Amino acid sequence: MRQKTAENSTGKRNNVENFIEIVVFAVLVGIASAVTLWLFYRQCVESMLGTGLYHSDMKAYILEMQGLDSGYSFPYPILFKLAAVIHLVTGSLPTGTELAMALATMLLNSAAMIALKIMLDRHVGVELRKAWLPGVLTGTVAVSLFFVSMVYPPTGIYLPGIKYKYLGVFTANPFHNATYMAARPFAILAFFKYAELMPLYEQDNAHKEYGRDYILFSVYLLLATMAKPSFTIVLVGAAGILMLWRMFHSKFRNFMPTIWLGVCFLPTFADLLYQFRGVFVPQEGQEGGIGFTLGHVWLQYCSNLPLAIGLAVGFPILVLLLNYKELCRDSIYRFSWQIYGMSFLMAFCLYEKGFREMDFNFSWGYMYGIFFAFVGALLVLLRATGKADTKKKKGLAAIQWLAYLWHLVCGLYYFWGFLQGAMYY
Repeated sequence: MRQKTAENSTGKRNNVENFIEIVVFAVLVGIASAVTLWLFYRQCVESMLGTGLYHSDMKAYILEMQGLDSGYSFPYPILFKLAAVIHLVTGSLPTGTELAMALATMLLNSAAMIALKIMLDRHVGVELRKAWLPGVLTGTVAVSLFFVSMVYPPTGIYLPGIKYKYLGVFTANPFHNATYMAARPFAILAFFKYAELMPLYEQDNAHKEYGRDYILFSVYLLLATMAKPSFTIVLVGAAGILMLWRMFHSKFRNFMPTIWLGVCFLPTFADLLYQFRGVFVPQEGQEGGIGFTLGHVWLQYCSNLPLAIGLAVGFPILVLLLNYKELCRDSIYRFSWQIYGMSFLMAFCLYEKGFREMDFNFSWGYMYGIFFAFVGALLVLLRATGKADTKKKKGLAAIQWLAYLWHLVCGLYYFWGFLQGAMYY
């Protein structure tokens, strides 16, 4: 009887905690959705009016959504098609066109928060089981990550070699670029699915046993590519090097498992060829293609790259220094740094020739690298927090959370500037 009473009590407590978790997360996502919708709506309205406030590319996106000439090539349709569907409902409103694009951007950005919350619960939920309301913790972290930024000092304080707070340093959350945010829910799902498959794909008949996961990864990656290819080229680069190294290291014993996983990339490769065909077709009087450099484009915006790296990923670097052994234990955490490393190399070494050179489009991939460096660091820190059972461990966890809070405070201030119509750089 006592055991049954204890089980009933535990069940009721779990139900209450689950209810609180759902309510808190729904409120957080609701608040985040409301403030970002307001920002995206102002960006759309002001860009169409041409006031110069709330700087973004929303005007070009809106024209693309309507099938009009935007002056740009956007061969990644997900954001525009979703906005077009919403426009069927909002089109009769005075600013229904702008509202449709703002809603589409907000929905995809908020969907990424939900996707991250699901992944955090899946991968650190067990380690947090002793914590009070662990679901509230993962939910708060999942939403807050979408508001962190690079660390930057108050206006008027000079940092050596740093010309701008954003340009040259970069952030995990470039609020002025809707297509970056549109790809993020699919990028999160593709990142975790690939990282989950890495320890499994070399097993015999893995493609049969985990066939559903192979298909899901292929679909997630294709959707991320169709939203914006910047994350995809980074993941493909990192995954390609890892898979080739493993194949050579095993003396081709895992050749067929590598081929089976490689098949998952084929739909994305086809789409990338379609999207990047314009890069390799020179414009009249302009050079085309991808060039190799050693930071030439990046250094136009920032002459102190070591400091810029620290300002962008200070928190992940601190977590790495204090938890470096996790690189060997956790394939997801290891892959997050491999993604960051590949994104850095691409941004530092590659550029688009011709008129696109100074657009520094490889920086978008680098910003995905920053984002996933934060994701990996938070996985490790959440796990360490759940296991902190001594004063030393609790103290180290607190130091790391303070570093994260520093990025978050800067990010909220950065976002507040956006809400006031400030420029992003």
